[in-house]
Amino acid sequence: MSTKTKTPATKGEASLALVPELRFPEFRDTAAWEPVTLGEASVPVAERVGQRKLTPVSISAGIGFVPQSEKFGRDISGNQYELYTLVRDGDFVFNKGNSLKFPQGCVYLLQGWGQVAAPNVFICFRLKEGYSNGFFQNCFEQNQHGRELKRHITSGARSNGLLNISKDTFFGVEIPTPSPAEQQKIAECLSSVDELIAAQARKLDALKTHKKGLMQQLFPREGETQPRLRFPEFQNAGEWVVKKLGTVCEIQRGKFSHRPRNDPKFFGGQYPFIQTGDVVKSGGGAVIASQSLNEEGLAVSKLFKPTIVLITIAANIGDTGLLQTEGCFTDSVVGLIPKKEVIPGFLELIMRGQKENLNKVATTGAQKNINNEILREVSVLLPPVPEQQRIADCLSRLDDLIAAQTQTLEALKTHKQGIMQQLFPSPELVEA
Repeated sequence: MSTKTKTPATKGEASLALVPELRFPEFRDTAAWEPVTLGEASVPVAERVGQRKLTPVSISAGIGFVPQSEKFGRDISGNQYELYTLVRDGDFVFNKGNSLKFPQGCVYLLQGWGQVAAPNVFICFRLKEGYSNGFFQNCFEQNQHGRELKRHITSGARSNGLLNISKDTFFGVEIPTPSPAEQQKIAECLSSVDELIAAQARKLDALKTHKKGLMQQLFPREGETQPRLRFPEFQNAGEWVVKKLGTVCEIQRGKFSHRPRNDPKFFGGQYPFIQTGDVVKSGGGAVIASQSLNEEGLAVSKLFKPTIVLITIAANIGDTGLLQTEGCFTDSVVGLIPKKEVIPGFLELIMRGQKENLNKVATTGAQKNINNEILREVSVLLPPVPEQQRIADCLSRLDDLIAAQTQTLEALKTHKQGIMQQLFPSPELVEA
């Protein structure tokens, strides 16, 4: 491990500071990294598509290349198509549109597409020999280009959403760069982590797909009263019974009567206070409150006991979750308090499937909403309580597994970020 922290005054001295916190053993005694402009490291790609029939693409921050037909619902290239840039696998493309993740625009490497057509407002380039695609790809992922470009951006995005960044400015961006051998070593290391992340993401997607398919089998289809798949002990249990929601649970709207809602004197106490967004984030599981009320706040609200089903009734309509601890919630959320004939976890699953229907019957005004009367008339299909519990337990275990795999995926992403922070010089040294 090798570090240097002095802040030099000239560009020549600056290179002395460009040493990452962590280097592979074979490079610990080699030269410091040198700032290299993108103009020095690459050549512009400007070949037009012409008459070739290629997929017109756009770039989405955090995702990368996306067909225009997928991003916009149609091909928007129009008469400009022939002027689009021909981009091949191994080329980079800079989209100068600002985003939350990349305020100064994003750069992505084309891989696995063959050839595509990119809008000619994008800046396309190809690295010269001696510069690693994988190394520079990770530099762009860290937004190293953005940290330099922000010094040159003097105004916001134009009417078309693009930042006023010239090609000369972009190709003048400096990237701290080690020897080709060290570039390749870093690229291979981070590529192996990317492969782990991709494998974990596939595992998680497979679990989610499995759960979706299982739910389709464990619940009756529209117009039917028995599911296609039942646990062995319930195969002869007969049809599920249709009931109105208002007959199987008590429906109570959340409460927070004071206006303005954000008066700080009510917050910061011991009582969890659930907002609409908290229910949305739960994805049908336990709802975690993002705020809390003190005694004054409780006096203008209402405390509910667990376990009940929460459902959003304004703006976001029909998102569900479970209140599994004592808590209060806003009046844009309704609590469904189950009677003995229905299991809370099962009721949440039933109501999750009602989201599309609830949005269809929602009243419109300043914003869409539904009320207790609409909810009371919702028809639900219920099997016997033991079968409800069996289904809820089965899907709850799957949810736990999905949650665990999600945590593993996030841990891998965090691990990669930690490695990258050590394998590249710190932004403070680069900008010094």
